Order: sequence, then C-alpha cells, then structure tokens
Amino acid sequence: MGCIQSITCKARIRRENIVVYDVCATIDQCPTLIEESSPIVLRYKTPYFKASARVVMPPIPRNETWVVGWIQACNQMEFFNTYSDLGMSSWELPDLREGRVKAISDSDGVSYPWYGNTTETVTLVGPTNKISRFSVSMNDNFYPSVTWAVPVSDSNVPLLTRIKRDQSFTTWLVAMNTTTKEKIILQTIKWRMRVDIEVDPLQLLGHRARLVGRTQQEQPKILNRMEPIPPNALVKPNANDAQVLMWRPKRGQPLVVIPPK
Repeated sequence: MGCIQSITCKARIRRENIVVYDVCATIDQCPTLIEESSPIVLRYKTPYFKASARVVMPPIPRNETWVVGWIQACNQMEFFNTYSDLGMSSWELPDLREGRVKAISDSDGVSYPWYGNTTETVTLVGPTNKISRFSVSMNDNFYPSVTWAVPVSDSNVPLLTRIKRDQSFTTWLVAMNTTTKEKIILQTIKWRMRVDIEVDPLQLLGHRARLVGRTQQEQPKILNRMEPIPPNALVKPNANDAQVLMWRPKRGQPLVVIPPK
C-alpha cells in the first residue's frame, strides 16, 4: 500500500526537512531615551528588540507557495500615565485584559499574519528543484507620545507625574503554505519591554522627566519548545487597531478618550 501514497508523502514539506540556524534574539543594551522638545507631549524611545535567523528550505515539489517569516503577538500590556492625584490615562487591549483572548496580533496591519513584508518574510514559489537558503529578520521598539496635560482637559497645564509600561510578546518563526494554510512553527521567542519614567511637571521643559528602575531590558528567551500560535495572533485586529485610550479619574467614571479603530 505504501507505493500508492509515496508520491503524496514525498511531495510534503515537513519540519524535519527544514534547517534553521544562527537564531538570534536581542534587545539593545541601551536605556530608553526621553525627549522633552515639545510643550504638548513627552516622547520616549525604547531600545530595539531584534530577531534574525537563517533558514534552509527543501525543494518545493508542487505548485505551492510557501512563506517563511516572523509572526508576533502581544500577550500582556500595562501602559499607565499618571497625572498627579487626578487620575491616569491608560492604553488598554480590552479583549486581552478581560481574558477573552490569549494574544493579539502585532502585525503591521497590512501583511497579516506576518509582522512585516520586507526583511521579515521570504516567499518561495514552487515547484523548485533545489534547496533555498535565506535570512529573515525583524525589529521592534516603542516610540509613543504622552501628553503633559490631562488628555480630557482643555487646559495645557503640565500635570503628568509618572509613565509605567510593561508589555510582553511572543514571536514565532513560521513556514506557511499559502495554498493549504498549513503552518510549521520553526522557533518561538519570548520577550518583554518595561518603561518607568518619573516626571516633575513643575520643572522647566527639558528638565522634567527621568528614567527610574532598570536602565537595561531583560534579554529575550529563545525557547526550546515550539509554542502554538493562538488564533487571534493570526488575524485582524492588530494591537494598534484594537487598543483603547481610557481616562480613569480618581473620582468619577472612566472615559474613552480614543476608541479602537
């Protein structure tokens, strides 16, 4: 009976036929940079998370297209901006916060499910009769703006006193058959970015904010096991479109400042 299925078996690309090497995942060992050039917003720029790998794909014997690249999802997010004793604004992912999903796609919003479509992916169109060697890489960081004044106020008086952010991600290296949607997970990486900034709004612009806590980020973990990809990590919305900016006053009801897209 084996001979009947032999053509099909030979034509399938399996995990054991894909070689992955030189997998690297780092976060730059530099502190988060604070920018105080604007009278409207404080900006900060975190170090970059970077991931790269070399891949050897076997010949593709069928009329199929395979894409190899990086998929990323946000697993956890705390992002609070405190304004004196008045309250705080917070960027939130409601479905993640309420436990309705385990992860939310961190795609660029165009290349679902991939993180991006330049250095992040390589597309192989079959049939091919020889192996393919290539590299895929990606990087990510935070570069947001936070208003000095309370975001729901008409006043421009600076009252910002603290920024705290703690976000966790899972990044997968994946080979995907775009015809059958078969996915082969090649590598799993976990990483986390934390920011803690203290602000004295009474100081002159340029002298208000300082980094507190750790100055260097914990390095990513390249797992020995392959974690499955939650369904929400593969589809819309991505984290940027799903997030909501809330104002949570010390007294009174929370307000939606910026709804999800």
